[in-house]
Amino acid sequence: MSAQSRTEIALITGASAGIGRAFAIQLAPRCKTMILIGRDPAKLASVVSELEQPGLNIVSFALDLTTTEGVTRVMEAIRQKGPVSMLINNAGFASYGKFAESDLDAEMAMVNLHCNASLALCRAALPYMKQEGRGEIVNVSSMAGFFPVKHSAVYAASKTFLTMFSQALQQEVQGDGIRVQCLCPSYTRTDFSDRPALADLDATKVPDELWWTAEDIVAVSLAQLEDENGPVICLPDKMNREMVHGALTAQASAFA
Repeated sequence: MSAQSRTEIALITGASAGIGRAFAIQLAPRCKTMILIGRDPAKLASVVSELEQPGLNIVSFALDLTTTEGVTRVMEAIRQKGPVSMLINNAGFASYGKFAESDLDAEMAMVNLHCNASLALCRAALPYMKQEGRGEIVNVSSMAGFFPVKHSAVYAASKTFLTMFSQALQQEVQGDGIRVQCLCPSYTRTDFSDRPALADLDATKVPDELWWTAEDIVAVSLAQLEDENGPVICLPDKMNREMVHGALTAQASAFA
């Protein structure tokens, strides 16, 4: 299924801000129904209001996907609303600091959100996609998933999991009419990078040319989905691809 074609039902987690909101805005003209998930009721309501247009049915749920209850409610929504033709697993958060001094509950919640919730929603959506013979899944990972990131050990590791899972899943659904993409943004200007947990990070040390807007990141993602030969791993540009290639080469040399 082409990302430019009419999408029956799209489900987006983390839809109230940043990359999730950008996906919602860019997909709205193509959708009949959008299911939007976010933690902040006020921000989610604002996005719903922004998207309202004739011919588009919007369903929103203010839920915490770090909890089993939150994930279960979204899985039930998938069953009730019909076959989800596009699933965007975008919800996420980060922490910064030494693992030995970290809040273990927060680190475990991060793993639940990035890994367990994404697995559960993929598992809930896939049978319907297989039955329809079409569907698209975008798992939003990170460039950090290719690097052992000091002071973000759990965040980077959880994104590595999501990246490997996405590649394996695409191999499993090959021939079923389903596309799986792992979107790996680099530095993106969203409220994600302004959160208190990342207060120790100095954004001024990152060159301007490495920063992306959420809107541009999503445009690249959808363009690569439109390409039948588009890669599973979606990296924003040549510079990011070269950085990842260098990191993987360095890791491989460690085994030489």
